[in-house]
Order: sequence, then structure tokens, then C-alpha cells
Amino acid sequence: MKKNVREKPMDSNVATREYFDEILVEMRHMDAVLPDTTLSLYGKTFRTPIMMAALSHLKGKNNDGDGMVQMARGAGLAGCVNWAGMGTTKQLADILSVGTPTIRIIKPYAEDSLVLERIELAEELGALAVGMDLDHGFEGSGNYDNILGFPMRPRSLTDIKNYCRRTKLPFIVKGVLSPAEAEKCLDAGVGGIVVSHHHSIMPSAVPPLMVLPEIARVINEQIPIFVDCGVSNGADAFKALALGATAVSVGRPVMAAILEDGSEGAAQVIHDITSELKGMMARTCSPDISSIDPSLLWHRSGRRLIE
Repeated sequence: MKKNVREKPMDSNVATREYFDEILVEMRHMDAVLPDTTLSLYGKTFRTPIMMAALSHLKGKNNDGDGMVQMARGAGLAGCVNWAGMGTTKQLADILSVGTPTIRIIKPYAEDSLVLERIELAEELGALAVGMDLDHGFEGSGNYDNILGFPMRPRSLTDIKNYCRRTKLPFIVKGVLSPAEAEKCLDAGVGGIVVSHHHSIMPSAVPPLMVLPEIARVINEQIPIFVDCGVSNGADAFKALALGATAVSVGRPVMAAILEDGSEGAAQVIHDITSELKGMMARTCSPDISSIDPSLLWHRSGRRLIE
């Protein structure tokens, strides 16, 4: 008797990687100049638009020490933006004491006082910006999520507006994967968005770069657009920047590098990807990160990605 075989939905990470690789890039050489990868963000200048990701609970080099603090030091060495996810008050203080400009992302705790406490702490400790991981409101079976014993819940547009009003820092919404949600973020007055499916938190999620051009049209350069999920090399970063990203985050490669080489390993990943990005820019007549022409991009099928 044959078993009833049920097909699993598409893994969003696989779809994301495949979409990166479906995008090809023209070369252009005449009138090229040495490219500038400088990023200006929230009143500060960084050497690269390649950023750390909003990671949590990282082990340090050789599984010893605090990997989150080591990542912050690595970001400082690389001259890039650092991000920090879930963690204790002491850990955030240790991260920010490194001196690297850091964006703090807060989970959507069911108890709103926990959110407000963390926003206030980020302000007190000198974070560059603060924000919320909206995609953790629910878990996979459709019930409210629970992370390390903390109940979560979704947030309304009114909630986000209130957070934006309560903080003097730019408030960032992470987990935006639709133009409609991008429109709501503008309405709320957010200071930036992260286009992300949170490493396949939902199966069959649209790849960030596939929806990015529509989101960029909605945002229309009013606030920064950050992209994460699957960025592994300079070509990936180049494609994201061409499609409207302000900067991109790198997660998995940094995690592995920290375990092996600590802060220096994290910095080397950012340096290597930035060098690859610079090479792509040099061979496409892209003088700086804001001047990467989307008409450079082609779909593997033979059509321009942006008509």
C-alpha cells in the first residue's frame, strides 16, 4: 500500500538564493572611476554599506566569551553599522560600550512595558537607532509566538506610531516584505525598514530582492531601506543596492567567522564582501553606492530586470 506523501512548501532560503543567482549584471567600462563605498546613515559615516545582522545569543571565538560583543568589535574594525538582537541589559551595555554605532532590535513582547523599557535603555546607552522584529508576533502554527519564555504578540499601525513618538531615535521596522506594509511604515513615521523574511520564518516567502523594487517605489527615498536574508558576497550586495537598498546585512557568514576568529573574523567577512562589492562597482561604472544603475541588472531569462 502506497503512503500518502505530502509535499512540503518551498523553503524561503532556497528561493532567496535561487533568485539572487537568477539576476545577472552588465559590465560597463568607459568613464569608470575608483568607486566609493561610503555609507551615510543617521548622521554618521561608515566605510561600507555592508552591515552586521540583527543576531542574538552568539557564542564567541572557540565557543568562549560573548559573540555579540565580539561582533560589535568586528563592526568597529570594519567601519560598518552593527546591529543587536535579543539579549540582556548587561549584554547591550557591553555591546554599546565598545563604541561601535549599533541599532537595537526588540522583539514584539506581549507586555508592552517590556518594549518601552528596552527602547528607553537603548536611548540611555547611546544606540544609533532602535526597532522591532515584527515577524515574531506569531509562531508557525498561527498561535502567538513565545521566545525563551517571553510571550509575543503582533502590533498594529497605532502601536508603531506610538513607538515612533515615544523615542528620539529612528524607529526601524524589521520584517517588511510587501509594498502595502511599507506604505503603513511611512504612515507610522518610522525611521527605516528591514526587508526580510527572517531566515525563512515563513515558508514560500517572496525573496527580498523580488519585492524590493516595489517597496523602493513606495518608500521613494524618504527613509533608509535595509535588506537581509541570504546576502553572502559582494555581487549579492550590489544587486540589492541596485534595486533600492540603502545597505545590506550579513548574518550566517559572520556567525561562522566569529566562532573561528572572533572580532577579527567578523571584520574580515565585512572587508571581503566590501572588496567584492567595490570590484562590481568598478566594472559597472558605479562611482558610489547611491549611483548604481538598476538598468545594469538582467534576469537569467534574457530580459532586463527593471524595464
